[in-house]
Amino acid sequence: MPIVNEDYSNINYEEMAESIGLKSKHIPILITSFLNESDSIMNNIKEAIDSKNYEKIKTNAHSIKGSAGNLKFNKIYDMAKEVEKSASLKSENFDYNGYLKAIKKIISTISN
Repeated sequence: MPIVNEDYSNINYEEMAESIGLKSKHIPILITSFLNESDSIMNNIKEAIDSKNYEKIKTNAHSIKGSAGNLKFNKIYDMAKEVEKSASLKSENFDYNGYLKAIKKIISTISN
């Protein structure tokens, strides 16, 4: 999957709640939790990229992938999956920083 640009600024809480089987009143809580946790996960990935710690990249990409997938943030999920897969293969030619930057940009469009 290539690096993509997505905008999640207009989240419909009712639709999101229905798609994940919850009540809409729970969505802001989940989004806040996702945003709070994703910041530290992204920092962990950046540190791991800088030190070429593929296991740490893989573990943290898996975390953000799971959280994004649970909330149906599919573009974040897809890109995190690519990062995780590449780190599993210890791919030195993968654009980890480019994907990280794109994921951060997409996350920045999410408001709670």
